[in-house]
Amino acid sequence: MATGWAGDGAVQEQIDATVEDAIKRARGQLRRGPGLERCEECEAPIPEARRAAVPGVRLCVACQEAADRDAAAFSGYNRRGSKDSQLR
Repeated sequence: MATGWAGDGAVQEQIDATVEDAIKRARGQLRRGPGLERCEECEAPIPEARRAAVPGVRLCVACQEAADRDAAAFSGYNRRGSKDSQLR
């Protein structure tokens, strides 16, 4: 069902585009290559198992958790899923 000037699949197309943008952004943030032996924030040693599991790792677990918390606090995505918010 179209509303206004929007086509029949406009809402779903916008949702799909938002998801694709998020995937591209996440893939762009992935590191490649060998990881560091010491955390670039606190200089703590990074275990070999972590370096093998996470290619290009630059932070220890504690610093990575802090960085993830900070990034989540500034997330620009609407996770509520209301129809009106998806149309903006």
